[in-house]
Amino acid sequence: MNEPLDERPKPFLYVVVCAAGAAGDVGTLITMAQGRGWGVGVIATPQGLGFIDATAVEAQTGYPIRSAWRLPGEPRPLPPADAIAVAPATFNTINKWAAGVSDTLALGILCEAYGMGIPTVLLPYVNSAMAAHPAYQESLARLRGMGVMVSSRESHQPKAGGGADRFRWEEALELLGPAADARR
Repeated sequence: MNEPLDERPKPFLYVVVCAAGAAGDVGTLITMAQGRGWGVGVIATPQGLGFIDATAVEAQTGYPIRSAWRLPGEPRPLPPADAIAVAPATFNTINKWAAGVSDTLALGILCEAYGMGIPTVLLPYVNSAMAAHPAYQESLARLRGMGVMVSSRESHQPKAGGGADRFRWEEALELLGPAADARR
């Protein structure tokens, strides 16, 4: 017997949040994703935890924020990801991810997602001085080569406020559109 359409599990989106000025508004992306039928869980880098209101995010998603590996035998607190949005993404996370460094839970999930074929989008939040570094451009090229969908957002001027109010959270869902639909 087939399940009624409204009883099928929702597709699940992991939002990886880094320590960047726009991170405090991650609820915007959560609301947009939930409005499109996604379940959402947040994975924060250890430094990213200080940039978000954990209580509000957990209330909004209904799941604990993950930032550290679970111990053997502990249950998985989030359903498996159908897609991942790294937003906002920092210079450090982008370069480590592209290099295959897995020294935090967030990076471990991102490195593993490639091998699992999970559609992943990247919304960098990097100032132009850091974006000029050759390692950053090489990292973006490597991630694109791995199939990561990268935002068209331009870097912001250093020490100029960063333009967090102009961060295009919706671009994560726009980029995921076709890839996410294929996994539902």
